[in-house]
Amino acid sequence: MKKYIGVRHEDKYKMERRCPITPSLIKRLLNKSDNIEFCVEESEKRIFKKEEFINSGARIVDSAKDCDVIFGVKEIGFDYFQSNKTYVFFSHVIKGQPYNMPMLKKMMSMGCNLIDYEKVEDESGKRLIFFGKFAGIAGMINSLWSLGLRLKEFGISTPFEKINQAYTYNSLEDAKKVISEVGFDIIKNGLPLELSPFVIGFTGYGNVSMGAQEIYNLLPVKEITPGELLNLDNDKNLPHNVLYKVVFKEKHLVEPKDLDCQFELQDYYAHPEKYRGVFEKYVPHLNILMNCMYWDKKYPRILTKEFLKRHFETYNRPKLTVIGDVTCDPNGSIEATHEGTAIEDPIFVYNPFTELPTMGYKGEGLLIMAVDILPSELPRESSVNFAETLEKYVISIALADYNRSFYELDLPAAIKRGLILHKGELTPRFKYIENYL
Repeated sequence: MKKYIGVRHEDKYKMERRCPITPSLIKRLLNKSDNIEFCVEESEKRIFKKEEFINSGARIVDSAKDCDVIFGVKEIGFDYFQSNKTYVFFSHVIKGQPYNMPMLKKMMSMGCNLIDYEKVEDESGKRLIFFGKFAGIAGMINSLWSLGLRLKEFGISTPFEKINQAYTYNSLEDAKKVISEVGFDIIKNGLPLELSPFVIGFTGYGNVSMGAQEIYNLLPVKEITPGELLNLDNDKNLPHNVLYKVVFKEKHLVEPKDLDCQFELQDYYAHPEKYRGVFEKYVPHLNILMNCMYWDKKYPRILTKEFLKRHFETYNRPKLTVIGDVTCDPNGSIEATHEGTAIEDPIFVYNPFTELPTMGYKGEGLLIMAVDILPSELPRESSVNFAETLEKYVISIALADYNRSFYELDLPAAIKRGLILHKGELTPRFKYIENYL
């Protein structure tokens, strides 16, 4: 008996053009199994055209609601869910996000199965299916573009003005070519003296951070340690055609409240209440902060609104000009990120005195880039990469018998770790979410 696999049209964001299952993946999977069929919802905005899916062997449909398993990217509207169906998407419920608890309760009431890409992990907890690298890539492109706009507003001309927002490029290769040309310009002519030493700091060292660093490394970059950063401004003989990179790990962000204790990573994860944030000391030395790390409300914030107000009172025009908040937790690690922004309106200036944002790049304060769906600015490359990581699981997800008990369920172990709901019930790993319902 064939299983029908649906691919949704993404309707949460106007410019969400990604697709979790690409035409080339469909073709490969159909060659592997005669027991599956693909139904792809028609979508004018999706980066892959209807003809590409038809040529791959898929059927184009108005709605894939009735399929056995439905794959998507972002959250799904209430009216879409069908009883006892299986859904695979980024649900954004694992932190008890209040805005998605009604959606989760709806799925529970209808006996749905929910697999969340974010929690598909190996035995060590490493994520296996992700867009993260492309979030970092697009976030870095956008942050350099934002910097060029903001500095021009201050009357400072830089080669960064040649960079555009990520989605405007036909391909990642085109974007990289432009940024490489900016790098050659900097090598030849340097940056304005008032920007020296030019430093970008990266919080985190995972896929998101590596993607952002991949773009920054196209420029003439030298990596230094957080300790070296604190003394960098004292060196008056630094060249103006070299930029600096600093990667901050957990041990640079916090310290034990008990000064007689040493920082221990696992202790910090287990008992974050024993630690306090110390990142503020690095901020005066950064031109751009790329926030690329996972954050939960149990951990100290990286930058608070209170600190930003003090910072702007101390410095007439602080060195820190742009925050690329790729993490994009509203009121989270960067407290001034009040909400995620859309691709079509991606940046705002946060005024630390009024605590209000002004969309665009003008106004008093700090420019923040916080696009919520950054990988969709590079939709073809990010979708292809994502589909390749998903490939070995699709057939197993589709053919599994979800009527069996959770412990008897024949799913790959990694997928089972990402199964949040089974027949409408929270699975053992996610029982804690009951506290948020």
